[in-house]
Amino acid sequence: MSGTEINQVLAQMRAMAAVADGNNKPPAAAQPGQVDFGKLLADSINQVNEAQKHAGNLATSFEQGNTQADLGQVMIALQKASLSFEAMTQVRNKLVSAYQEIMNMQI
Repeated sequence: MSGTEINQVLAQMRAMAAVADGNNKPPAAAQPGQVDFGKLLADSINQVNEAQKHAGNLATSFEQGNTQADLGQVMIALQKASLSFEAMTQVRNKLVSAYQEIMNMQI
């Protein structure tokens, strides 16, 4: 996830918190310039999936003796896939934690 995507998610979470506190009226659905959180999350998961597939394909090519598959490229692709998966896992953990915190709030 890039820095701008994270900032957009944080801005959306702040807006939702402000609405929950009663400081703001809820924003209209799908205003121009706003990103749908569900779509952003799905796109991020798909990017991680593609990185995993690419790394797996490179590793398989290298294992089969393909001369075009360089060990350095394979290792870099595997590390990128691993880091992106770890980042996605951390985001999931934060979202679950936020959801649990919201569910435990008194109304």
